[in-house]
Amino acid sequence: MKRKVLLIYTGGTIGMEKDYESGSLRAFDFGNIFEKMPEMKLMECEVFVHPFAKPLDSSDMGPEEWKIITNYIFDNYDHFDGFLILHGTDTMSYTASALSFMLKGLKKPVILTGSQLPIGDLRTDAKENLLTSLYYASLYENEEAVIQEVAIYFEYKLLRGNRTLKYSAEFFDAYSSPNYPILGQSGVHLNIVKDNLYRDRSETEFHIDNYISEDVLFWRIFPGMKMNHFKEIPKMKVLILQVFGSGTIFSSEKTLEILQEIRNNGTEIVVVSQCISGGISFGKYENSNVFAKIGAISGKDMTAESAITKAMHLIDNPNYTGSFAENFSRSMCGEITE
Repeated sequence: MKRKVLLIYTGGTIGMEKDYESGSLRAFDFGNIFEKMPEMKLMECEVFVHPFAKPLDSSDMGPEEWKIITNYIFDNYDHFDGFLILHGTDTMSYTASALSFMLKGLKKPVILTGSQLPIGDLRTDAKENLLTSLYYASLYENEEAVIQEVAIYFEYKLLRGNRTLKYSAEFFDAYSSPNYPILGQSGVHLNIVKDNLYRDRSETEFHIDNYISEDVLFWRIFPGMKMNHFKEIPKMKVLILQVFGSGTIFSSEKTLEILQEIRNNGTEIVVVSQCISGGISFGKYENSNVFAKIGAISGKDMTAESAITKAMHLIDNPNYTGSFAENFSRSMCGEITE
C-alpha cells in the first residue's frame, strides 16, 4: 500500500522560476509540480498538492499563516500518512517551532523544507530537498510512522524543527541544530537515528491548539546599551532578553532597578543566550544573579526562534494549567534538553 503525503506549498524560493523577460523570480503554478518534477511520479508514495491561494515570501509568514497550516493538517489528518510543508527559508525555523507547540498528540510526520535556489535553476538544491523530504514524510515501520514530530529537512540532514536556526543565506547547508543531534541523514542510504526521535508519551488524541499571542518582545543586549530605553517601550506580556554567554548582563544597580520595575508591571522576563551553542545557567557567574533576584525565567538551551514562539503560544493561553513560568520551563516537545 502506498502511503499518502499531503504537500502544502506556502511559497518561498523553492516554488520560483525565472521570468526571462524581466530577469526576476516569480512564483509558478505549483499545481503543475509533476510537470516540473516528473521524478515525483516514481516515488513510493502518493503525493497530493495543496498550494496556498497566494504564495508568500517567508518574511510574510506569521501567526495567521501558522493557524492556516495547522487547521489544514487537522482537517486532513485522518486522510494522509504524512505532511510536507514547502516554505521559504528565512522564517522556516519560526514556523517549525510554532507548529511543534500547536500540533498536540502528533503521531505522524510533519516535515518542512525549502531551497536556496529555485526549482528550475540548473544548480538547484530544491529537487533533492523535496524528494528526500517526501521519503521521510512517508516513512513507516510496522504500520507506525517513524517520525512523529515537526522536523526540517535541508541539505541531507533531518533536524528537530524547534531546535533549528538558519545560519547561512548563501550555503546550501543553511540550517543548524546546535544543541540537539540530527534526527537523520541521507546519503546512499536514508538513515534515521531512532534514539534522537521525539515521542509524545501522553495518551492525548491528536488535536490543535491555535492560541497565539503577539504580546511578546525580543531584545538583544549589547555593550554600552542604555537601560533607560526600557522605560520607553510599551508594556508587554513577555520580554525575551538575549544576553551574553551563559546568562550575564552588565552589573549595576540601574540594571536591577529597571528590570525589577518591568517585572513589577506584570511582564514575564525570559532569558536566552546570544551564543548559538550552549544555554543559560543562572548563578554560574555573578553577573547573572540579577535574573534570579527578579524572578526571570531561564530559556536554557532553546533557540531564540523556539523561545519566541513558545512564549507566544503560552502567555495567557487558557488551555494550560499552572503558571507561565512553570509551563515555559518544562520541555513540551523536545525543545529543551532535560
